[in-house]
Amino acid sequence: MTDGGKSDPVQASIPPRPIGVCVIGAGPAGLMAAIHAVGGPAPVWVLETNATAGRKLLLTGGGRCNLTHAGSPEEIARAFSESPEPKGRAGRTVKPGRFLRYSLYEFPPESVRQFFQSRDLASIVETDGCVFPAGNQAADVRNLLVRETEKLGVRLQYQSRVHEIVRAQEDFIVHLQDRQISAGRVILATGGLSWPQTGSTGDGYRFAERLGHTILPPRPALVPLVTRETWVAELAGVALADVTIRVASDKHSPAVTGNMLFTPRGLGGPAVLNLSRFLTDALPSEPHGIPVAIDLFPKMDESRMDRRLQQLLQTHAKRTLANAVSELVPRQFAQTLCRLAGCDCDLHAGQLTAERRRHLVATVKRLPLHVIAAEPIAKATVTRGGVSRDEIEPRTMESKIRPGLFFAGEVIDLDGPCGGYNLQMCWSTGALAGRSAGRAN
Repeated sequence: MTDGGKSDPVQASIPPRPIGVCVIGAGPAGLMAAIHAVGGPAPVWVLETNATAGRKLLLTGGGRCNLTHAGSPEEIARAFSESPEPKGRAGRTVKPGRFLRYSLYEFPPESVRQFFQSRDLASIVETDGCVFPAGNQAADVRNLLVRETEKLGVRLQYQSRVHEIVRAQEDFIVHLQDRQISAGRVILATGGLSWPQTGSTGDGYRFAERLGHTILPPRPALVPLVTRETWVAELAGVALADVTIRVASDKHSPAVTGNMLFTPRGLGGPAVLNLSRFLTDALPSEPHGIPVAIDLFPKMDESRMDRRLQQLLQTHAKRTLANAVSELVPRQFAQTLCRLAGCDCDLHAGQLTAERRRHLVATVKRLPLHVIAAEPIAKATVTRGGVSRDEIEPRTMESKIRPGLFFAGEVIDLDGPCGGYNLQMCWSTGALAGRSAGRAN
């Protein structure tokens, strides 16, 4: 198979003896796990529901595939621990960064880049630390992983939906629609519930729960947000670069900086997705919404912004105010911004009073909105929740409850910010789970 994951309609027969490692899921975590599991005397199989591998991987990074982030393992670990634990869980679980630290040092971002580089897929680091394949094609990443598994003799079985996994003496029996497979070790790499069109249907949670594991309720993470204000719909599709957003009611809340865009129901884009990690758990208990403030020019303090605006109004004194302000923000947004600041959009820019100008500056620096909900988990980039970290050994990714059962990727209760962090988590946990399961053959 050399066409990047196209399935063979002929299914393999049941092995005459138990296979060594059975990986459930041919996403990034599952493929990396299979590659690192090879080496024992018994074969490695991968079972995938879809007709091709890595369907979600193809969508990452806008189709470019943000491979990883060019930070240290410690920086990656910290990023996973930034968002607060939901109420009732804080202090009772292993912190995400602490849980991930061992796997990140075992297979850090630099090793990920070397893994692909050694197989003729170079990568580039952008100014924000995001790492992409040099060709900017997610398909190149997926195809390389598929080729590597085939080269190593891994059996990729497509259109093979698992219905149940049961423990039978020293092995696991994996039940498919038309057959059963006996495996000495099983790696669950089934993903979460985000982007279900790619095959992420939450099956892994069901398998893990039936095998005795605790599942933290899946919730959307890195997800667009819904606002109480309806004027955002008029600006759907308008993007703003390098803004800073923070929770207005909490001066201690972390600020997120990056690009954002308006959507028909609220806000999206990388900065908003990162903000969502801090809000989704709190939103159900906030019936009136959570106030946020957007700083459209975070690199300027208010006095400097005021001077910049004065200069602009003087330079374009005969234009309408909205027309002049469009030198600062997208034209479609300028009129709305003036209106929100209580200014007459059709007034000549040179006629704006000092008081109204200060109102406009305040709006530019603290654009107020109220977040009332997150979009459904199907629109989220990743899932928050999943198999409890407490029940997984972080040095092997093996279950503490069912020896021989391993976990990798988004099925675990782990979620990081935008920028390659979540894929790095998949590579690191997948490689560690594969090595651990492979050694146990």
